[in-house]
Amino acid sequence: MGKTFNIVMQVVSTLIGLLMVCMGGIWILQGLNVAFLDSFMAGDPQWAVYGAILALVGLGQVIWSVTRRR
Repeated sequence: MGKTFNIVMQVVSTLIGLLMVCMGGIWILQGLNVAFLDSFMAGDPQWAVYGAILALVGLGQVIWSVTRRR
């Protein structure tokens, strides 16, 4: 049970990290007024900074979950 649990949680952790990277990318694009322009975040550079932070945290999550010891 422990080995299966570790594998499942590694996959879940990686998927959460990838979702964070995707959300951060969307926030960056909205903050820079590039895409999804019908949002309250469009054209606000503060959201580009928040998106970059979220994307970096998500990238760290993916790297950690893939490289951690089992």
